[in-house]
Amino acid sequence: MGNGGQWSASGLPVRPGLYINFRDAALAAIAGGGTGTVAMPIFTYTGGTATAGKFYTVESVSDGIALVGSANATPITRVLEGGAKEVLVYAVPAKGEGTETDQYANMRDAFSVQDFNVFVYPTVVIDAEQTATKAWVANNRTEGKHFLYVAGGDTEDDADIELGNARSVLLKDEYIVNLVTGVVLADGTELQSADYAPYIAGLIAGTPINKSITYAELPVADVTLRLKNSQVEDALTSGSLVIIKDGNKVRIEQGITTDSDESARGKIRKTRAKQKVATDIPAAARDNYIGKIDNNPAGQASLIAAIKAYLETLENDNVIMEPEVALDGLRPSVGDSVFLSVEYTEVDSMERIFLTITV
Repeated sequence: MGNGGQWSASGLPVRPGLYINFRDAALAAIAGGGTGTVAMPIFTYTGGTATAGKFYTVESVSDGIALVGSANATPITRVLEGGAKEVLVYAVPAKGEGTETDQYANMRDAFSVQDFNVFVYPTVVIDAEQTATKAWVANNRTEGKHFLYVAGGDTEDDADIELGNARSVLLKDEYIVNLVTGVVLADGTELQSADYAPYIAGLIAGTPINKSITYAELPVADVTLRLKNSQVEDALTSGSLVIIKDGNKVRIEQGITTDSDESARGKIRKTRAKQKVATDIPAAARDNYIGKIDNNPAGQASLIAAIKAYLETLENDNVIMEPEVALDGLRPSVGDSVFLSVEYTEVDSMERIFLTITV
């Protein structure tokens, strides 16, 4: 790498290195939508080419139908229609002699070593599996694997907003999104929130990380339960992702995670930016820095410059503001250890506008 180098967006250096990797990673993450991978298990795939225990990457509706059969491909189709670049499908083996709990646990273990951005089930799962998935998400985060989980409920839950809100409280986590509203398709078909969750997962994955899904218009005719203003406010406070009928349009009220309360909203946009940073920097460090440069002032300066340059690409794309990277003044960087202090401000979308009109 050219001396830890100076570079600009209009003249990237010729020599390969960290700067090039970070720049490409940042641009790919936010370029024009259509990016992002949704992971989804498929439990029934008769009539398709899928083999039990195998992973498949699906990029088109026709490929999804061929893989799992036309009768089983609807969840894959919804993810792709939501805007995801691809669906990482796992053909879950039949239970055999194991219990259903074992089947789900083994499935999640299999996904733990795969790369994806959003996880969703194809349809309803029982409450015990919802909480088990919450624990799985938290465990992966501890181990450095970052993704969102989109949950939903059944018809009974969708008919009572209090039940949906209770599920949001149960699944409270900055990495979890809980859809509490069922939808009505143009042909009059009603879908449970759990069945529409794959579309929402695709929408999240396909939205650039410098954009919000708040007020995103959805291609459906109505919601299965229209909420009063007070009910919408209670749902948002509970951390629920609510779909509303707004005139002749159906929209997402606000793009939030379940980590919301009266004092603050856990925004999907902010969480995705955090996940991107937490994923990109360690990956690039493994590829380009760990074990490859000296832990001396020159090497430390090179690492700091690379991280700062990466964060500046996110700043240029309005994901964050005012990034700062420096050696941690409280911990000496000696031996094989480097301690850095990284600071930045997350950029949110403009979602509430207040006017004072004097006449």
